[in-house]
Amino acid sequence: MLQYVVIIGAVAQLIGIASYIKETIKGETKPNKVSWLLWAIAPLIASVAAFSDGIRWAVLPVFMSGFGPLLVFLASFINPKSYWKLESFDYICGICSVLALLLWWITKEPLIAIIFAVASDFFAAIPTLIKSWHYPATETIDPYVTGLFSSITSFFAIKSWVFTAYAFPIYLVIINILLIFAVLGKKIFRVEQIIKE
Repeated sequence: MLQYVVIIGAVAQLIGIASYIKETIKGETKPNKVSWLLWAIAPLIASVAAFSDGIRWAVLPVFMSGFGPLLVFLASFINPKSYWKLESFDYICGICSVLALLLWWITKEPLIAIIFAVASDFFAAIPTLIKSWHYPATETIDPYVTGLFSSITSFFAIKSWVFTAYAFPIYLVIINILLIFAVLGKKIFRVEQIIKE
């Protein structure tokens, strides 16, 4: 019965993504297209790999972590003000992410797929982590908070504690915490500095 908690997490994640999409369409949030496209691809591949290895309900949060970014990526084309200028570093991270996906495709093993999907997703996250730290006003925190919640619900649905079941959810918990910290980091340090003064 606990495995159905992932449905609550999936709904929460959709709410967070809807908030991000709304801010993107208004031009208040400027998603890094490289990150969001690759964040869509890697988890969707990891979902297929986990599903092919017999994982069922526990894969829903991983699937949602790909489906939501796909919606954000598509929404980023609606409002030209939501554009974030891509630099060579963004493209390098994108290439590393795509290489990780190609290595998975060559091996076609679920275990290898998860490892390379995590690597791909992480390389895709680097540009947004850097952007969020330096320009937190260009980000909306909602999808990262709801993504964290959704990722945690994955652990309620795991029936067999095999690597393909828990690896990507653990990674999603870690990366969402890092993204939340990147968006809020300067505010936290600023508050600490004011308190010390």
